[in-house]
Amino acid sequence: MYAHPGKKLIFMGGEFGQRNEWYHERGLDWHLLSELMHAGLKRWVEDLNSTYATEAALHELDFDQGGFGWVDFRDYEQSVISFERKGRSGEVVLVVCNFTPVPRENYRVGIDRGGRWRELLNSDAVAYGGSGWGNFGSVEAEEVEAHGRRYSLPLTLPPLGVLYLKPAVAAEAERGRRNVLPAKASETSCEPP
Repeated sequence: MYAHPGKKLIFMGGEFGQRNEWYHERGLDWHLLSELMHAGLKRWVEDLNSTYATEAALHELDFDQGGFGWVDFRDYEQSVISFERKGRSGEVVLVVCNFTPVPRENYRVGIDRGGRWRELLNSDAVAYGGSGWGNFGSVEAEEVEAHGRRYSLPLTLPPLGVLYLKPAVAAEAERGRRNVLPAKASETSCEPP
């Protein structure tokens, strides 16, 4: 789990879904990148790495208990977990994982602050080979209590997918400081089919 605390490791070929076990006598199966699913997986890993590097909440407090907090790990009936990663300056990235092949609409996840939350990553984006379930790039928090928190997000959870979300105001301020143009919403965020 890339969003979980600790350093990340992928074995050779895992970044594009190599089918065969790595063997030291031959190269990786780079030809697989001509297939859409393998190319999509490679792009997903690239975007995961980029997000990990640019979002302080995902790496600053990797080995400090203050950098991680559960939102909910008790929803075993729907196989959904949610947690927050936190940075030194109060940055927050919310991570929600749906471990079933069933999309979940209007799934409520508790948060501590209101406002619009931007979808940083959605593993089910079409660009990654997914089916396109998501939250149209962002979702507005509602003052509806959930998980012991004052606000909550009514999310569309993609099947067998993960969402990374961040308060939109913080995301826009960060983008302005880095002077980076935003990615097209259709490339990495999803709209429901």
